[in-house]
Amino acid sequence: MKGPISLTVLLRRYDRTHATELRTLLLDVHDDCYTGPGRGEFTSRERFATFVDQWSKMPGWACVLGYDGDQAVGFAYGAPLPAGSLWWSKVEGLDDPVFTWEDGHRTFAVSEVMVRPQWRKTGTAARLHQELLTGRPEERATLLVDSAHPKVQELYESWGYRAVGRTQPFDDAPLMTAMVRRLGESG
Repeated sequence: MKGPISLTVLLRRYDRTHATELRTLLLDVHDDCYTGPGRGEFTSRERFATFVDQWSKMPGWACVLGYDGDQAVGFAYGAPLPAGSLWWSKVEGLDDPVFTWEDGHRTFAVSEVMVRPQWRKTGTAARLHQELLTGRPEERATLLVDSAHPKVQELYESWGYRAVGRTQPFDDAPLMTAMVRRLGESG
């Protein structure tokens, strides 16, 4: 990073019409967030690219990028869960069909919240997340957090989320905690 960190991070909203132009930038921010030893296939650039491509094609995909000057410092993105979504199918102990029912308009899934290391602990993640959810018409939001990171789960709890179960969404994924919050709540 060049120069001091500004405490003024400007947020910009994007939709899926911008996905192609944002793809490389999202991958570059991801790479800065997942550097160092222990980086496995699940957090590789190539694997993340498949997630970006999959999510950004979904109807209702939204992305918020934070900029310090012309430097992208982080992002948050997600999309509404489609009707009949399998999102809840691997969450242990969630067998309530009323809770897990999706119609394409009920639940907004926050797929990613990433902030480059130099801008962490500045409130940027909270701002990106809040801007992503501002004005959403869905009744609730959901996300998955790596169960091996309780401090991150505590952060999401401070944003109004509650844990509803654990899941391993892919064979090579870590054990994750599924979390939900009502939209319109603080965070």
